[in-house]
Amino acid sequence: MLRPAILASLFAGAAALTAAVPDAQAQAPAAPKVEPKKGIDRSGATRKRLLKDFGGSEEGEEAVMLGLAWLTQVQKPDGGWVYDQGRTADTAPATGMAVLAFLGAGQSHKEGRYKQTVRAGLDWLVKNLEDGQGPAAGHFKGAPDMYGQGIATVALCEAYGMTQDPALKEPAQRALDYIQRGQGANGSWGYQAGSVGDTSIVGWQVQALHAGQLAGLSVDDKAIKKAVAFLDAAGAGRTKAAYGYTTSGGAAPATALTAIGLLSRYYIDDWRAKTPGFAEGTKGLMRRAPAPQSGPSVDLYYYYYATQVVRFHGGAEWRDWNEGPARPDGTRTGGMPDWLIKVQNRTRADRGSWDPSNEWIGQNCGRLGTTCVSLLTLEVYYRYTPENTQDAPKKP
Repeated sequence: MLRPAILASLFAGAAALTAAVPDAQAQAPAAPKVEPKKGIDRSGATRKRLLKDFGGSEEGEEAVMLGLAWLTQVQKPDGGWVYDQGRTADTAPATGMAVLAFLGAGQSHKEGRYKQTVRAGLDWLVKNLEDGQGPAAGHFKGAPDMYGQGIATVALCEAYGMTQDPALKEPAQRALDYIQRGQGANGSWGYQAGSVGDTSIVGWQVQALHAGQLAGLSVDDKAIKKAVAFLDAAGAGRTKAAYGYTTSGGAAPATALTAIGLLSRYYIDDWRAKTPGFAEGTKGLMRRAPAPQSGPSVDLYYYYYATQVVRFHGGAEWRDWNEGPARPDGTRTGGMPDWLIKVQNRTRADRGSWDPSNEWIGQNCGRLGTTCVSLLTLEVYYRYTPENTQDAPKKP
């Protein structure tokens, strides 16, 4: 089951020949069918094009580069990263988040100024992946729950998808298989493999399955269908435009759970801008669009997911989200990148990082987690390519 491409580039395979063959060529062998090429294109040319098409800026790219430089400085000698507060033992998701921030900017272990940094991070992930054939095979040491497993797996799958490095294929598949084996009976994932869980944990597993599909790894359709069944149960109303924690109870617009549910639907259930639930849900997210006064105390977890949803929806909603609402004179300010760039440290010892946010990410993942999620949010223009969205907003 092929899903939307990360940044561009699943090339279409050649169609089977159906026209009649001239008699003179009747004995010629049929042209072989070419399978679609899978991969993740985050090349400089692609990023530059998408940045322009979807309203990115040089200031945003400067912020990303500063953030990556800071991440390099706090990498541990063994190649991993550690959350500086909260869940400090969760080294696998800390390393996975940091690696994802580099990959999102087109920096892999094969190319880019941070090749050695990314390679060391990927080596750490592979070395800390359980091998063998037992039930623990594919589980990351340093991932005490499925949150950590999902984040680290996304990193391996994206790295393989970007480079098609054979050395990463088997480890990425092994980590992905652990997630698929660990799915709960109701289609969700709980904190521990095999248990039932909630929409928030499901979100990271769906991102892993999606990245695995795009990289050409094996993802069982049954796992996808079960996850969609859980989303059906957690979604409220006829259109499923809002999502609750484990059921539809408490589902409301403009929450992190709703943003997670909508993004998951986009990735594994083919929801698009014109899908009623996606359109209605996006309008609901706009109730909490970034505001000029937003600072480090905002719900960064919400904005990470919601920014992707609105980006994929496109249209006027994305322009308002990205650039801020239009003033009477036609100018715009206060969009998503405005406040993230404004609160990034530029002069202190932690130059390039973001102060821990006063919500789940900041409390559990500290400065490292806050910085990684901020970077991933600023990379939204080119991390993934939207399909069938409304026209990309162009700057006047």
